[in-house]
Amino acid sequence: MFDESFKDDASCLEYLFRIRWPEGYVCPTCQTHNLFWMLDKGKVKCRKCHHVHSALSGTVFQDTHTPLLIWFRAMWHICLQKNGYSALSLHRSLGFSYPTAWLCLHKLRKAMERPGRELLSGDVEVDEAYVGGKREGRAGRGAFGKSIVLVAVERRKTAQGHLVIGRARLKVIPNVTIETLNGTVEETVERGSTVITDAWRGYAGLAGIGFTHTISRVKGKTMKTPFVEDCMIEEDSPLPNCHRVISLLKRWILGTLQGSVGKEHMQDYLNEFVFRFNRRSSKTRGMLFWRLMQLAVACDPTTRAAIIQSHI
Repeated sequence: MFDESFKDDASCLEYLFRIRWPEGYVCPTCQTHNLFWMLDKGKVKCRKCHHVHSALSGTVFQDTHTPLLIWFRAMWHICLQKNGYSALSLHRSLGFSYPTAWLCLHKLRKAMERPGRELLSGDVEVDEAYVGGKREGRAGRGAFGKSIVLVAVERRKTAQGHLVIGRARLKVIPNVTIETLNGTVEETVERGSTVITDAWRGYAGLAGIGFTHTISRVKGKTMKTPFVEDCMIEEDSPLPNCHRVISLLKRWILGTLQGSVGKEHMQDYLNEFVFRFNRRSSKTRGMLFWRLMQLAVACDPTTRAAIIQSHI
């Protein structure tokens, strides 16, 4: 399918053009609709104001020295594999250099977080996970060398009344204080939703900022930090959806990325995991490729220097 649709850079550029301007090209200077000349190398010239604009400008592909066909091939393989690719696997499979594979993957991972995406709603489980770092040392909250990740997962009901996992959001946070946890929940979950957490005191105050707060605990166990103001207690009901997602995330990191995840780029890896998880029911790889392309042309460009600098 890929080889039939994309034979060279010209066919890739035509596809990108249709994705970026599905209703026709609009000049960014004079807003003239669908009145232009196509120039070489993806340049577009407005017939009215004569402004020249690159079809790649303002996308993941801006200022790239890598041919579009290579980009498209990398994106197709990323979507083709259910669990994704590491930079090393992409380098070995497609034959281009490891630095090129590494850069492509990091740029695409940044694009996988759609700006302005819808907040989670309904019944939402919230918990923290401690990911990466060394196995030795302190466990639990405050574990040394690990990234703290807030995990929020919707509880959904089927037509038959069965509880299933809905959408997920994962975000790196600096600590587990009340200010950080409440603020991140506000950025992630729609007000008026029911937020289900454990008894950690960092979640105190959710009821005061527009959420129905439920504390989940295993029946018969005493909560170490019991705060019950404006909260409901849900007995014998831990956070199964959060724990399932956390388990899948750690298995994905160990399996696909061989555990090689730096704290500097943790959010990028989480973006890819969420992109895949929330589209786990997609029936075709082609739909994933189409969605990734939509995100790639809507994402602000990132330079190699910026990515490397954040890695230092």
